Amino acid sequence: MDVAQLRIALFSGNYNYVRDGANQALNRLVGYLLRQGAAVRIYAPTTETPAFEPTGDLVSIRSFPIPFRPEYRFATGLPDEIKADITHFAPNVIHVSAPDLLGLRAVQLAEQIAIPAVASLHTRFETYLQYYKLGFLEPMMVSWFRSFYGRCDAVLAPSGSMANVIRGQGLSDRVNIWARGIDRARFNPAQRSKDWRQSLGMGEDDVVIGFLGRLVMEKGLDCFSQTIQRLAASGVPHKVLVVGEGPARAWFEAQLPDAIFAGHQQDQALGRAVASMDLLFNPSVTETFGNVTLEAMACRLPVVAARATGSENLVNDGVTGRLVDPTDIEGFADAMTSYCRDPDLRARHGAAGEAASLSYDWDRINQSVADTYVKVIQDRALG
Repeated sequence: MDVAQLRIALFSGNYNYVRDGANQALNRLVGYLLRQGAAVRIYAPTTETPAFEPTGDLVSIRSFPIPFRPEYRFATGLPDEIKADITHFAPNVIHVSAPDLLGLRAVQLAEQIAIPAVASLHTRFETYLQYYKLGFLEPMMVSWFRSFYGRCDAVLAPSGSMANVIRGQGLSDRVNIWARGIDRARFNPAQRSKDWRQSLGMGEDDVVIGFLGRLVMEKGLDCFSQTIQRLAASGVPHKVLVVGEGPARAWFEAQLPDAIFAGHQQDQALGRAVASMDLLFNPSVTETFGNVTLEAMACRLPVVAARATGSENLVNDGVTGRLVDPTDIEGFADAMTSYCRDPDLRARHGAAGEAASLSYDWDRINQSVADTYVKVIQDRALG
């Protein structure tokens, strides 16, 4: 069996209505599969104002806004007309990208029509609970994940460290790696812009500490702001550049009154923004891969990151950046102090990071997903 014989029904809770790293990866995967001759049909909630045009044929699933986070939507399941559409499409494998109700109904449908189900794990949802004072629910959520992923023929983890978490939590022992690639036309050191820096009040001699990502508390905004406050109190010269938007922006601005907020950037403008930083600070512990870390590395920036899933597989501590215990504010501040005061160290670790990023090729990485589809289909055929 080859890729051109694949017929994939992909289910996503957010395929294109809010831009994030997970759905960017899914859209790239679909584009690759279509170029290889596979048939793909996507089922996901939609809105009248999507963040970007979807790749492939997108079928809208009925949904409603999630309370307290209305920018995201919750699918109500698979009504009969959608099941009829899936039956007409006649997939030979189902791919689910989230352990929600839509994903559960898709896995149940795969069981009913006797085709394999593959799940990709993009977010450590159980780590979100602590940011909303709901940590006591984590065991219940992990138990749900164990039931959900245990029904799938394979689970795709974005990093080796996340694969270890999946196995360690007992979610599945059928784990393959689906890493992330880097668009080197967009993310490279040549995108650095002195003029753009100056337009935002950053001189060429300023050391700019960057934050890149959606402005939500689960991205470690509290840790980031506390560390920057510690640097300022120590008199370490620096500037802060925040690239991204989100519901916590007002809170973040209040914590960092001297920071430069550049808002949402995309395409070449995003590459320019990242390359115009001098180092990236990524304190998030909720990542499963860390797209922003890889993008910064490709732009020849050293990265200071929390020692957590995703970052552990990207940042080589003391070579391409620093890994620090997520609760160690002093450790984060010390790491960034070294980079702020030592331009040679920044240059050396940045160059090592760029070299490491060269191995992350999108086509090779997405082919590994196609290979997983083929394998689970063939395994089913063999019983």
